[in-house]
Amino acid sequence: MHVPDGFIDAPMSAATGVVAAGAIAVSLRGARRELDERTAPLAGLVAAFIFAVQMLNFPVAAGTSGHLLGGALAAILVGPYTGVLCVSVVLLMQGILFADGGLTALGVNITDMAITTTVVAYAVFRVLVKILPRSRRSITAASFTAALLSVPAAALVFTLLYALGGTTDVSLGKVATAMIGVHVLIGVGEAAITALTVGAVIAVRPDLVYGARGLEQRLKLRVNGELVDVPAQLEPVAARGASRRKLWIGGLVTSLLLAGFVSFYASSNPDGLEKVAADQGIDRAAKEHSSADSPLADYGVRDVEDARLSGGLAGVIGVGVTVVAGTGVFWAVRRRRSTSQVA
Repeated sequence: MHVPDGFIDAPMSAATGVVAAGAIAVSLRGARRELDERTAPLAGLVAAFIFAVQMLNFPVAAGTSGHLLGGALAAILVGPYTGVLCVSVVLLMQGILFADGGLTALGVNITDMAITTTVVAYAVFRVLVKILPRSRRSITAASFTAALLSVPAAALVFTLLYALGGTTDVSLGKVATAMIGVHVLIGVGEAAITALTVGAVIAVRPDLVYGARGLEQRLKLRVNGELVDVPAQLEPVAARGASRRKLWIGGLVTSLLLAGFVSFYASSNPDGLEKVAADQGIDRAAKEHSSADSPLADYGVRDVEDARLSGGLAGVIGVGVTVVAGTGVFWAVRRRRSTSQVA
């Protein structure tokens, strides 16, 4: 759903830029409450994973494909404020390095793909976890539903932005129907990816999942016939740290494999927005990307003739740059904790 330059006029692009800048400023402050030494590296990994999975377009219907937006996944794993930052980092890397999503439309894309999906998904998720029994299955089910609803919500926001600042004269009713209809289908894929990923992380380290706080059980000792919680400082800190490192390494390797190898087999069909834009004539207003001459434009490495190798190298570079940039940001804004609290 990356909006290129030219779809939205300059005033609305500027307005969404202000909205995006404000949301990022608020999120930087909010992320300090969500992140610490344990979760800051995980947030960088989440950004890299979203980048990788966004390269895996999956077919949906009638010659259309979709890809992960990632707001729901990020919000549930690392928190809503950090989630906005995760997706924003991905969008920035894609726009600058890969000419994916316009630079003048960066505010539009952050408003639509980062803010909307994260806010809608986390709001739905919080409501569901309050209603459902507190269990791993409930967290996974809530993740599925939240992700499912976040995608058509983003499609609706794009339609509203186009109604206010669209640069072509097309039927807004047709645009809305087409955008929401195809993105409901794409939402199913988003929901499946989100639920599977959240469920996998919860199975290994529920204490690292922001949306599953309090789900994990504290170790207990029997004292005078009664079970009492083991003090935090006596829990197996070293073992938990090793598990955290394994999770990070496993996630990074998975991201590299997805972007560097599996992405070659992704659907080549246009995604939901591209298909609707072509069908409705919106793409007539598209402008050439200002980074079109980037050596990584269109997710390929310039002068590497083999398509498989070119795309794979671009994916690996993208994952590497995103994990470094994301981790740097999140490590800088994390909440400092005393040594006795680090686990």
